[in-house]
Amino acid sequence: VQLQASGGGLVQTGGSLRLSCAASGHTFSSYGVAWFRQAPGKEREFVAGIGWSGGITYYADSVKGRYIISRDNPKNTVYLQMNSLEPEDTAVYYCAGARGRGGSRSSMYDYWGRGTEVTVSS
Repeated sequence: VQLQASGGGLVQTGGSLRLSCAASGHTFSSYGVAWFRQAPGKEREFVAGIGWSGGITYYADSVKGRYIISRDNPKNTVYLQMNSLEPEDTAVYYCAGARGRGGSRSSMYDYWGRGTEVTVSS
């Protein structure tokens, strides 16, 4: 499975962005998918995850209520709608796919895409 994240950019505090994670190479609908992010000088951290059907979603406390993860299996794409962005959200965002259920630990994921950079200006 190849994953490609896109949609990053520069936005002002309070603004919104929608990231996309497009999958190719295998049936995507049976994979758990998550978004992680890594800010400069910090470790990669979990942001949001979604089950294979989209019926289960879970979030890091830092983004709960502001971010929404969703998926469109016929399009092999997972989205991350990011609202009320803050400078602390500045990071490179990565999507990851798990052959299993997935979770909040990066070790649970088998496939990683190249990141997309999000910068939130104050």
